[in-house]
Amino acid sequence: MKTFKLVILGMVLLAAFAAVAQTSSNVSVFAKGFNNPRGLKFGPDGNLYVAEGGAGGSLSTVGLCKQVPTAGPYTGDFTARISKVAPNGAVSTVVDGLPSSQTNPALGSLVSGVADVVFMGNTLYAILAGAGCSHGLAGTVNGVLRVNQDGSTTMIANLSSFQKSHPVANPQPDDFEPDGTWYSMIAVDGVFYAIEPNHGELDAISTRGRVSRVLDISNIQGHIVPTALAFDGQDFLVGNLDTFPIKDGSSKIMKITPGGQLTTVYINLSDILGLAFRRERPTLCAGEHDREPVPDARNRKDRASGRQEQIQGDCDRLIAAHSHDVRSGWKPVCVESRVRSASRWGGTSVESESAGELRLG
Repeated sequence: MKTFKLVILGMVLLAAFAAVAQTSSNVSVFAKGFNNPRGLKFGPDGNLYVAEGGAGGSLSTVGLCKQVPTAGPYTGDFTARISKVAPNGAVSTVVDGLPSSQTNPALGSLVSGVADVVFMGNTLYAILAGAGCSHGLAGTVNGVLRVNQDGSTTMIANLSSFQKSHPVANPQPDDFEPDGTWYSMIAVDGVFYAIEPNHGELDAISTRGRVSRVLDISNIQGHIVPTALAFDGQDFLVGNLDTFPIKDGSSKIMKITPGGQLTTVYINLSDILGLAFRRERPTLCAGEHDREPVPDARNRKDRASGRQEQIQGDCDRLIAAHSHDVRSGWKPVCVESRVRSASRWGGTSVESESAGELRLG
């Protein structure tokens, strides 16, 4: 039996997707019916927006383009979506029919689709992880979408093209995803920043579609599978999953300056899938996948800034949200879904299956 316990340091939004068989007594189901939920953010309207991976599909591109080794050939369809949850728990669809793909059955038919959502002002944006010819969907690409008021979407940045024309230094040949498997996206000062774990890169994306490399993490760290992304007001905080089989203590948290300088600030963590940072009374919270609850916070001195920060983790994915993002009538939210397998090709990410639930605690 696996249990998730909400770890709350101040007003921090928790978002998890992992194997769940029971929940703690202070957690209750708030909304359900999600299909492989991923990233989520509060909107300026006070509603919660959820990225969903979808259900994959049976479309194939075998013979049309290069397939992904080990995990491929992928198949897919247009089953991913973005949902909106009102404070009373009512769920509605913002946009659907988005690309969704799945690995071969031997890898568990693990699903990718919409990876994360972000608001820039009043406009909703999303980043795709399940599109691209290498994911079984001809004529599609991974990228950043703008969601229009009429429910349509506009591709503002082609990330598949960018990755193909800007290869990283140390890709993993037997685990290589030509179209990438994007994981986290945040907005800082009018620019999107996104982490791609398979190639190992942190990129900046403008609202006009200009993409630039902040740092090729693989060039310094090798194939460490960076996943989680947060911003502390000055620098980016990046956590990594590491490759499977996971070894306890093999993950870390790195600080990356906007200029691309990397410093490791915390070590001896395990398979990090989420980070959240609160600027008021600076607090850092890390979520580790598939672990027993950590009995107490591990307090360490931040070598880069000298601030006292806390790291505490036993939740799968934490999406950064400062206290002003937790609207009246909401409690911190944990997103859960059942995981078919935690053993993915080279550890790029852990995917989930079945319907998800929003849980309050």
